Amino acid sequence: MDRRQTIDVKTDPGVRRRFVFLMLEEFTLLSFAAAVDCLRIANLMAGRELYTWALAADGGGTVASAGGVSFNVDMDLEELRRDDYLLVCGGRDVQSATTKRIVSWLRREARRGIVIGGLCTAAHTLARAGLLDDKRATIHWENQDSFAEEFPDVNLTKSVFIKDGNRWTTAGGTSSIDLMLQVIADQYGEELASSVADQQIYSSIRTDQDTQRLSIPTRIGVRHPKLSRVIQMMEQNIEEPISPALLAKEVGMSTRQLERLFRRYLNRSPKRYYMELRLQKARNLLMQTDMSVINVALACGFASPSHFSKCYRSHYNTTPYRERGAQAARLSI
Repeated sequence: MDRRQTIDVKTDPGVRRRFVFLMLEEFTLLSFAAAVDCLRIANLMAGRELYTWALAADGGGTVASAGGVSFNVDMDLEELRRDDYLLVCGGRDVQSATTKRIVSWLRREARRGIVIGGLCTAAHTLARAGLLDDKRATIHWENQDSFAEEFPDVNLTKSVFIKDGNRWTTAGGTSSIDLMLQVIADQYGEELASSVADQQIYSSIRTDQDTQRLSIPTRIGVRHPKLSRVIQMMEQNIEEPISPALLAKEVGMSTRQLERLFRRYLNRSPKRYYMELRLQKARNLLMQTDMSVINVALACGFASPSHFSKCYRSHYNTTPYRERGAQAARLSI
């Protein structure tokens, strides 16, 4: 091993904090690996074992990640120590992976006061157990629409990660690094956390004030303040769409000027762009929730189910009902 200077961490050498990772079926490997590696590097940089960790799964044995890599876990859903930290690792089809046994176990551990967090889509699992009611939380941007519909009592944000008391959630991917760096900084100081980041070549450390998606100008590749403002209003008003005339008025333009702006930069009309946003949300809800097609239509601003079906078929070359059926068939394989 190469020689490196260790960080002087002033704490009781006998204290070791243990993280237990609950692996859901088809969990996201990156979110889990990023979190574990922060703990490993913290130990390395401190020159002693600050952290230990263990893997758990419903039923014990082995569990497969979404990428097909399987892990042998250390334990079933056993009673944890009161000073343990429990992180649930979510991924694909978190709804099916969240079993009744897992929900009951999480509720029991929560009553004992344990810190419980959810990585990637696992905020869904925590919310299903009622652990996020009236708390701030985040989840991967692709799951935001379905989560907001299913768990209205959760104060959902678009942050990279959230620590609300003893409930932690992340947006997935590298956001596990941001959360764990914050945890390390809180427990052992900024110097150690910065050293862990340096070892990972992680130069842009984010806080809970940072959002997980790129800004609108970055996403669309255009830096035009009025265009960005209109798109922001569209994204915030999916259930009750705003007319192009009112959108134009809000940014001090005529409807014709707004039309030219969208044609120039996005090669489509404002109406078409707005429709695509609404249909994208509808597809997320169809794929990720049990909402009826009619309720999905209403949630996306369509008063008529037949009009919704027609627009959906025109854009995705299939009907909402067939989309829902195809998703069910894929999950049953």
